Amino acid sequence: MSTEILINVSLQESRVALVENNVLTEISIERHRDRGIAGNIYKGRVVRVLPGMQAAFVDVGLERAAFLYVTEVLPQWRAGMGGEADEAPAAGERQERYRQKPDSPGIESLLRDGQDVVVQATKEPLGTKGAQITTHITLPGRYLVYMPTFNHIGVSRRIENDKKRAQLRKIMDQIRPEGAGGFIVRTASEDHPEQDLKSDMDYLLKVWGEIQQRSQRASSPSIIHRELSLDLKVIRDLFSENVSRVVVDSPEQLQEIKSFMEQFLGGRSDAVELYQGERPLFESAGVEMEIARALERRVWLKSGGYIVMDQTEALTVVDVNTGRYVGRRNFEDTILKTNLEALKELVYQLRLRNIGGLIIIDFIDMANPQNRERVYQTLEDELRKDKTKTTILKMSELGLVEMTRKRARENLYQALCEPCPYCEGKGYLKSRTTVCYEIFREIRKDGPSLGGKRVNLFVNPEVADLLFDEEREGVEELEREFNVQIEITVNNSFHQEQFEVEII
Repeated sequence: MSTEILINVSLQESRVALVENNVLTEISIERHRDRGIAGNIYKGRVVRVLPGMQAAFVDVGLERAAFLYVTEVLPQWRAGMGGEADEAPAAGERQERYRQKPDSPGIESLLRDGQDVVVQATKEPLGTKGAQITTHITLPGRYLVYMPTFNHIGVSRRIENDKKRAQLRKIMDQIRPEGAGGFIVRTASEDHPEQDLKSDMDYLLKVWGEIQQRSQRASSPSIIHRELSLDLKVIRDLFSENVSRVVVDSPEQLQEIKSFMEQFLGGRSDAVELYQGERPLFESAGVEMEIARALERRVWLKSGGYIVMDQTEALTVVDVNTGRYVGRRNFEDTILKTNLEALKELVYQLRLRNIGGLIIIDFIDMANPQNRERVYQTLEDELRKDKTKTTILKMSELGLVEMTRKRARENLYQALCEPCPYCEGKGYLKSRTTVCYEIFREIRKDGPSLGGKRVNLFVNPEVADLLFDEEREGVEELEREFNVQIEITVNNSFHQEQFEVEII
């Protein structure tokens, strides 16, 4: 499989695209003025402990206080945690496991108002919610993840060879300094020698030492360690032997990336090249067109069917439809083929749009239980290709599948869009007819006192057109019933739902 990393850098933002076999599979965007905070380490101050929620709010210097679960504070709980992964378990998983230990101390015995704590952001602020943080620091390197508060050596589950796993664990036992903390061996380390792991370990221990020194000198709230910039983070996490080349359109960033690769990745800087085409890099590679497509609500399938993706703050709903596809044999086969094609496109879109949280998929209902099982198994197989952790439940009798996908940063909608100021994010407006009838009801409320008076009605141009035309009879009826003169005045600045009734 041919894989390329394309990096577009401007004064305002950095954008990184992962292209596999000429297909855009991931897009990451970082606006320089509001750079993400996940991975940053802060010296914060506890502003409020909430025993009823077993959590605390911590001021880390952001617009909103960050949220700290009790499971992100308990040292003895964390020290006894097993499991192996490319990174520490998500906050929700830790919270669930804490509920199984009712004898663990409460947050009120671990933290107090005004206390200084060193914490790391694990999730970006989303909507009205502040960032989520932990006191258990994780420092990702190229081959290892270092966890100073966690005395455990783990190996990524993606390394499936048992002999290789045992070998890596033995190496880590030998080279880890006594009392240094815990490490997870990342997937990228599978075919690398001991020296690469040792160099990565030394680098991470040095970084942690510097963080500790800064935390002692810093006042709270303040940032004491900033995560790498987007392009360097992607190079660290995604660059491998499978990547044929890295293309960047900024000469300055080219040198920074090469220097980073020479220092931390043991070379391969020759794979990085400067883009010198006449057309912009993302335009030339077709990335701009794919980004525009990824923002659409409806995604068409090659067969003529389509999926509709609707996002709310809490969940994403995906609806599968046959659309223009009518099939060639029978209706059940048509439905099965549409569902199979839709789920592959769906998994691709989840990854491309970086959609996380709760996801409900409404497949077209299938009468044959074997077909339902085939769709479910195919969905599981496709999700295994996604590096982001997913959890999926069995398909219901109604053809619904519930799943979750880990959410650690903004999705593409949140990164590139904002709520419509006209409809206030609802996605719909009251119709002109509805507004007209609301106006009639408003006038009727004052009807008995209107005799002989004049009513000035100020409305949106579209509503005015309806009052002068189709709803003119309703206006005249009010004039006759209450012996009043109604004058309609257009206000071009009015929202379609906005109107004013002035009684003279």
